[in-house]
Amino acid sequence: MMALNLLSNASSAPISEALLQTAEGILEVIVAANDVLVKKDSFTELADYLERIVPVLRELSKRNVDDSESLKKAIEILDRETKAAKQLMLECSKRSKVYLLMNCRNIVKHLEDTSKEISRALSLLPLATLDLSSAIIEDFEKLRESLQRAEFRAAKTEEEIMEKIESGIQERNVDRSYANNLLGLIAKQVGISPQGSELKKEFEEFKSEIENARLRKDQAEAIQMEQIIALLERADAASSPEEKQMKYFSKRNSLGSQPLEPLQSFYCPITRDVMVEPVETSSGQTFERSAIEKWFSDGNALCPLTMTALDTSILRPNKTLRQSIEEWRDRNTMIMIASMKQKLKSEDKEEVLGTLDDLQELCNQRDQHREWVILEDYILILIQLLSVRNHEIRKRVLVILFILAKDSDDAKERTKQVGNAIESIVRSLGRRPEERKLAVALLLELSKCNSVRDEIGKVQGCILLLVTMSNSDDNQAARDAQELLENLSFCDQNVIQMAKANYFTHLLQRLSTGSADVRMKMVSSLAEMELTDHNKESLLEGGALGPLLDLVSQDDINMKKDAIRALRNLSSLPKNGLQMIREGTGRPLLEILIHRIALCSSLREDAAATIMHLAASTVSEDSGQTPISFLESDEDILTLFSLISLTGPDVQQSIIRTFHILCQSRSTTNIKAKLIQSSVMPVLLQLCEHDNPSVRADAVKLVSCLAEGFDEATAAEYVGKKFIEAVVRIIKSSNNEEEIVSAMGIISYLPEISQITQWLFDAGALPLILGFLNNNQQNGPHKNQLIENAVGGICRFIVLTNLEWQKRAAEAGTISLLVRLLETGTTLTRQRAAIALTRFSVSSSGLSKHLTKHKGFWCFSAPPETGCPVHGGICSVSSSFCLVEAAAVHPLVRILGDPDPGACEAALDALSTLIEGDRLQSGSKVLGDANAIQPIIKLLGSPSPRLQEKALNVLERIFRLLEFKQKYGSFAQMPLVDLTQRGSGSVKSLAARILAHLNVLHDQSSYF
Repeated sequence: MMALNLLSNASSAPISEALLQTAEGILEVIVAANDVLVKKDSFTELADYLERIVPVLRELSKRNVDDSESLKKAIEILDRETKAAKQLMLECSKRSKVYLLMNCRNIVKHLEDTSKEISRALSLLPLATLDLSSAIIEDFEKLRESLQRAEFRAAKTEEEIMEKIESGIQERNVDRSYANNLLGLIAKQVGISPQGSELKKEFEEFKSEIENARLRKDQAEAIQMEQIIALLERADAASSPEEKQMKYFSKRNSLGSQPLEPLQSFYCPITRDVMVEPVETSSGQTFERSAIEKWFSDGNALCPLTMTALDTSILRPNKTLRQSIEEWRDRNTMIMIASMKQKLKSEDKEEVLGTLDDLQELCNQRDQHREWVILEDYILILIQLLSVRNHEIRKRVLVILFILAKDSDDAKERTKQVGNAIESIVRSLGRRPEERKLAVALLLELSKCNSVRDEIGKVQGCILLLVTMSNSDDNQAARDAQELLENLSFCDQNVIQMAKANYFTHLLQRLSTGSADVRMKMVSSLAEMELTDHNKESLLEGGALGPLLDLVSQDDINMKKDAIRALRNLSSLPKNGLQMIREGTGRPLLEILIHRIALCSSLREDAAATIMHLAASTVSEDSGQTPISFLESDEDILTLFSLISLTGPDVQQSIIRTFHILCQSRSTTNIKAKLIQSSVMPVLLQLCEHDNPSVRADAVKLVSCLAEGFDEATAAEYVGKKFIEAVVRIIKSSNNEEEIVSAMGIISYLPEISQITQWLFDAGALPLILGFLNNNQQNGPHKNQLIENAVGGICRFIVLTNLEWQKRAAEAGTISLLVRLLETGTTLTRQRAAIALTRFSVSSSGLSKHLTKHKGFWCFSAPPETGCPVHGGICSVSSSFCLVEAAAVHPLVRILGDPDPGACEAALDALSTLIEGDRLQSGSKVLGDANAIQPIIKLLGSPSPRLQEKALNVLERIFRLLEFKQKYGSFAQMPLVDLTQRGSGSVKSLAARILAHLNVLHDQSSYF
């Protein structure tokens, strides 16, 4: 881009050109901020600050500012820092995500330094020479102070990751689970899958950065990266099983086959055992930490070996000796693990049992031992031992296989790959209770790997055995079997097998006809199961609803609780929710809430949550267009809402959310109007000041939804000063973005009653809203809606009948902000910004100052002032709200090409204020210079009759002028002729009138 090439030369260019080049450079930095891979919030924050500088630089470029050293220095700093920021952003959009995460502290330090330097540059700009309002200068000073105080910090999770890395390197942590956990945290932070090829690819890219560091001759960074890689390479995802196996056998084959005796220096002089944590005393002697600490705690202050006095506060870890001991221990353990395989093939059952005990102990000691056992292919040998007749051997094998499989996808995959492995484990499901319990626990662990899970369900008879076990008296085995069945149900083939095993039929039958204990177990299982949508649908179609509703009416409180929880579980599927509504489930749930207030709170919570699920089903895709009767009677509405005062926060939330959902439902009718007209409004408004933040947020959300339907009478009746102050307080202090959005929505939607607007002014709402729009630091999922509602809120302060309010809004910098939003906002934001600008512009004509007429000899007079090209007088943004001075015309013209008719209409309304009355000639020229006429002509083809009519009204005035008839008349003829043939009555007449102006139709044409 040209701006980039000119950045380095900006300071040598004419000052106005240099300012424009600097502004262009800043805009490129703002664009580059969108592409960064890490620290998006920090880069966006800096970009938001920079965006607010651009209008000032452009304004400076238009003025005859002095070419001072101060201004040159400011431009030099801005050029340097924006260029450096852009380079940083480019690196943060191309480098490895893991590498960028490892450098997060350096990145935020760079951003903080940049913001402070830019703040220093802003302090050098000669703002005093500009004719700016005190509010704008004050806002700019706040921006400068914000940049100076800006603190860009690594996120909490980033700091946790870096601390874990530093700790792992320092402690020489080689534990695989530590590395797995760490790499999982890294993957989550950088936004990639913690499993599979994507993480492996990112890790390989990170490893390649070592060579880049060496090329830069940054040896310190290269060494640090090597340490990080050594730590992370222990993770499963960092290297393939083949790579690990090759590395392991390369090391193991170099060790020989005989264990080595420990060196004398490995022994603690006190315990005479090999040390685990050797520490050095002030005398230079080394002891086991626990032994020397006990020596000191017993009152000894002399060295046990030299008997010299010791400083008992000094104990230095002997890292070199500890490393040697660990290497010796690891070497011998490797040799021992390799040598034990032969013993497992012995005919002596006692020797096999003893070896299995030793192997289990080794596996329990360290994660690394388990990895070596896996790499030595013990899984094959262990699976083979499952076929022996000795049940004690089989039990020990199942325990070891479980230990190996836990948290290791490699072990799970290797188990599956052994021929008949899954079948051998499944056979243990039909044996003695203890072996059956171990087998189901192992299968449950294996099922956590998708490919293995599918294999389990394919084994003949497996699901039938699990169904039987799920009803056993052994609670743990029954729970494991039930959970395993739930895991298997994710595979359609397994669902078929479960159906063949009559699992759901069996469950439903026992639910209907079993004893109280059996029904309790079945309904509890149904309440706890994480069912797939297919399962939920099958259960409801199979007749689960009837037995569950029967249990809801039982006196047994525990049975009732589980039945309601099961209904809650099943109702989360919208299709089920609709069926449950049709079969009258809402009534008993409502009865539970009405008449069982004395019952436990969890029962009420589940009943209220189920009602909320039923409401949600009415707005689902399954609901179609047919109205569904749910909570539509005035009695039901009032009854349910009245419970808010009698229940806890969880129930209150569910009830409020239920009504919020129903207000948006296509299927239900008039629920919003009934709520507005009922006696619930005072209670709902009070809930907007509730002590519980979650209840308050939901209440504000519902009020915001209802406020769209308020007329002036309703608003005057319910909305008081106290409520308005509460809404403003929420915007000012809430940490819940959605609640702030809803509170902004209330301000935006409430009817424009003067008293309410005055209360909002008095509560400080306007500067608060402008602060949100100016800072624009929100990056959450509701950012766009927040801005839309905020701009809607601004509209109510720009009242055509109250010039004082308009001036207060203008002096606060509202107009410039609205113009910026015409370029950057969503369609609705642009529409609302255009509406607000229209209101401002209507007042401009009366506020434009008349030009001063010079008297005396013209040659001795100051040059005449140039008037506004539209209003003819002296205009400014803050004093006369002039759209031309605000540079709003071109953005408004661009909106005319928006596909949304509402946005086009709002922009056209704003532009049409420039040609009202005696401003037709001057305003039309401004529109012509802004290339607005052809876009207005194109609006004649809009599908919106209202927009067509407005475009015709504008063109009818413009085409009264000969210059514009000659220049644009030919472009308008065909669309106008089409409207005379296809348009509605008023549209047809208007089109014909314009054609008459263009001499295409006679004034006496029948089209009139």
